[in-house]
Amino acid sequence: MRVLVVEDERRLAAALKWGLESHSFIVDVVHDGRDALWMAQEEEYAAIVLDLMLPGLGGDEVCAQLRRAGDQTPILMLTAKGGEQDEVAGLEAGADDYLTKPFSYRVLLARLRTLLRRGPSAPAILMFGDLEIDPGARTCRRGSVPIELTAREFAVLEFLASRPDRAVRKTEILDQVWDAHYEGDVNVVEVHVSALRRKIDQPFGRRGIVTVRGMGYLLEGRGG
Repeated sequence: MRVLVVEDERRLAAALKWGLESHSFIVDVVHDGRDALWMAQEEEYAAIVLDLMLPGLGGDEVCAQLRRAGDQTPILMLTAKGGEQDEVAGLEAGADDYLTKPFSYRVLLARLRTLLRRGPSAPAILMFGDLEIDPGARTCRRGSVPIELTAREFAVLEFLASRPDRAVRKTEILDQVWDAHYEGDVNVVEVHVSALRRKIDQPFGRRGIVTVRGMGYLLEGRGG
């Protein structure tokens, strides 16, 4: 799942990005309210972590404009310590929850997961034969056997699963799973797909991820 983090404190933003990516999220980061509004309108996010005090455009106004535009993406607002008026402003602008700085990362992760479970587009468990992919819990299993994946491997698998019965090109996977600043070779996708096959297909004698020549990769067995 892709999450937008909007925080002008760059060290905090970097820490949130690192932490969320270690839990299999794909994270975009911006430090300015106007950039946040543009990104939220251009990309599809599972949730937004939004600081209230931002340069360019305040977090409450970013939130209000998104809601007026009909965007119901879950928003977790970050507010200043003891700023009761800030909390009220965030909630009145349409935020779904708030967290007061300084905060525990574990609490932020728990709040974010709660929003994702109850959000307008709460992810359902995806089944491909006996392969079970749970985007909410970030888990994967074949039958009763849990499969341990890296954050990036899970993100690639989740993206393939979200496009059932459709071949997905390497460049499309790269655009959606790696952040916008990645400048490496597109063949990194092939490396991760190969790693996935070694974990979710080969040990079980399955052929779930298929290469469609000239088109890309396809995850077979939806609804099986």
